[in-house]
Amino acid sequence: MGYYTSTILVTIFIILISVDYFMPCKAQLSTTFYDTTCPSALSTIQTSINAAVSSNGRNAASVIRLHFHDCFVQGCDASLLLGGAGSEKESAANDGVVGYDVIDDAKAAVESVCPGVVSCADILAVAARDASVAVGGPSWTVRLGRRDSQDSNAAEAATDLPRGNMNLGELISNFANKGFNTREMVALSGSHTLGQARCVRFRGRIYNSPLPIDAAFNSSLTAICPPTAPTGDATLQPLDLVTPNTFDNNYFLNLRASRGLLISDQVLFNGDSADSIVTEYADNPATFDSDFAAAMVKMSEIEVLTGTSGIIRTVCTSAT
Repeated sequence: MGYYTSTILVTIFIILISVDYFMPCKAQLSTTFYDTTCPSALSTIQTSINAAVSSNGRNAASVIRLHFHDCFVQGCDASLLLGGAGSEKESAANDGVVGYDVIDDAKAAVESVCPGVVSCADILAVAARDASVAVGGPSWTVRLGRRDSQDSNAAEAATDLPRGNMNLGELISNFANKGFNTREMVALSGSHTLGQARCVRFRGRIYNSPLPIDAAFNSSLTAICPPTAPTGDATLQPLDLVTPNTFDNNYFLNLRASRGLLISDQVLFNGDSADSIVTEYADNPATFDSDFAAAMVKMSEIEVLTGTSGIIRTVCTSAT
């Protein structure tokens, strides 16, 4: 009996060793990933982002949006930064997305001190954190070691990115597909405390939506955004009228006052399941900051490429 038991145990042990040997080892993200290979990476990125935000306050919102739009389409792999036909960048879903030059500049600065070491995906993740801090927003720990994709998917951008005309159920479903609950969805929507949207994106909110809208706010919007396209399509309006270039919780105060610019903004406060979360963030800015930071950490690690997957692009716009 003892002989057969020993034989079985040895056999199992050999199988386990074999499985461990032949299965590929997946590398993990780490806060110390570049400590040896590029110790000045983080400070170099921060200096570049601070300069970009200082020269144009809108750049903070643009960089955070770039990171979001990248991660929601085939993961945080810098695929959004690739150009060309059929790319995410050329998708209608990314029409109006700006700030690519800010990441290009940060990448060039890092390449000048550590050529071929730091991925565009990591630079984008760190840049989003630094952009938040640069305009008074929260900081968070960014784990590093992402690698860059060599392809980009316009079709996936069209299906996976949330749109400004989505209702609450559609938003909840869209974010759930990426692993986020309703609270995390509302927290990430709070990034609209920064940035601007074009008339073509908010026209439906002021002319064709049953959602409540503050009369004075509506009047100010109809004055700059005519009902018929394409007149006024490119006219920009801050997503947060009060402090458009400062990260704070005014976005949620605006929603309670029926001054959400996009349909997808105001549906967060419209007598439904997200109302209590909006109220909590409006009343407790520190809670919003903390939840936003945690959601950004989670988002920054969606379907990352690590180890031997992907490449390190030396120019973020090129797949080689």
